[in-house]
Amino acid sequence: MSDPTHGPKPASEDEVRKHVFDGIEEYNKRLPNWWLLTFYGSIAFAICYWFYFAHSNLAPSDGERVVAELARIDAQKMSSNMVIDDEHLWQMSGNPVLIAAGKETFNSLCAACHLPSLRGKSESAAAIGPNLIDDEWIHGGRPEEVYHTVEGGVLEKGMPAWGPVLGTKKTAEVAAYILSHHQKGQ
Repeated sequence: MSDPTHGPKPASEDEVRKHVFDGIEEYNKRLPNWWLLTFYGSIAFAICYWFYFAHSNLAPSDGERVVAELARIDAQKMSSNMVIDDEHLWQMSGNPVLIAAGKETFNSLCAACHLPSLRGKSESAAAIGPNLIDDEWIHGGRPEEVYHTVEGGVLEKGMPAWGPVLGTKKTAEVAAYILSHHQKGQ
């Protein structure tokens, strides 16, 4: 075989498709396997991504992510302006980020005496500390009083002063966690 414009065609050259567009000729070759694998992999990824985020309800929705981010920002603002008064502690007790931080501290330090359920002696005879979620307060139930009880402790009953150990921020988070189990005005 010979091509009148290019001379004789070498035997190893691939076949060229019959159509020509703007003088461009195209080889009649199969796409490489790596390219096909990338293409089909991206299709599979897109389907899995769509299912996970749009239909499975496993991923948080956009609204939930916005609410969580706003809670984180509010928590940061409240923590940076640490004023210990009733109103500020009630606000802290409504923030999920601060409640989670307070719960973590409570479970590591206070749960041994008050139990993780905060029910203390009312739930288990082995518990030392009193119930923290009923309406009876031994040392005052106002948010400032709860804070000062955690901060200063009750040495005659065996509760250490956690203020020097935890600092103002962590002590306020623990108080907010305890208050999160109560309604304002109770």
